[in-house]
Amino acid sequence: MTQAKWYVVHTQTGVEAKVKANLESRAELAGLRHLIHQVLIPTEKVSEVKAGKKRISERKFFPGYILIQMELTDDSWYLVKNTPGISGFVGSGKTPIPLSEDDINQILHQQEEKTSKPKPKVEFVQGESVRVKEGAFANFNGTIEEINPNRGKLKVMVTIFGRQTPVELEYWQVEKI
Repeated sequence: MTQAKWYVVHTQTGVEAKVKANLESRAELAGLRHLIHQVLIPTEKVSEVKAGKKRISERKFFPGYILIQMELTDDSWYLVKNTPGISGFVGSGKTPIPLSEDDINQILHQQEEKTSKPKPKVEFVQGESVRVKEGAFANFNGTIEEINPNRGKLKVMVTIFGRQTPVELEYWQVEKI
């Protein structure tokens, strides 16, 4: 019995979920489900504000790619290669190259970590100029003094009555200038 390994497959961007479902149903119909162990689309949760409402959405780590844990045989290779939406295995030469244990463990850990705690869609840099969109300091401009990504907060230096004043704001309350 061969050992199941993880392989990266190139798909059309934006149809990864459809390709995953298609591959799983084709494997079932062909009686090869025992060779295709798991099909994974690595995603992370991101928070953003649209129209004043905070919402959490999912974003793919690797758009245009899916990971497949499978036992590589001629039949399983042919099934994956000929699934609509899949352009082929990632790797050089005719034989697909499996991901190393370290690589797949890192990807799985990263997905687990980023699915549990949404990260902001917009990234800020210290010293960057921003405009306050909401709250008591709306329409004020300031400079980012400190960033706290774990809490989703920023310390922004805003000029009030000619004096620099530190104001703690959430990511969604400011926008880049």
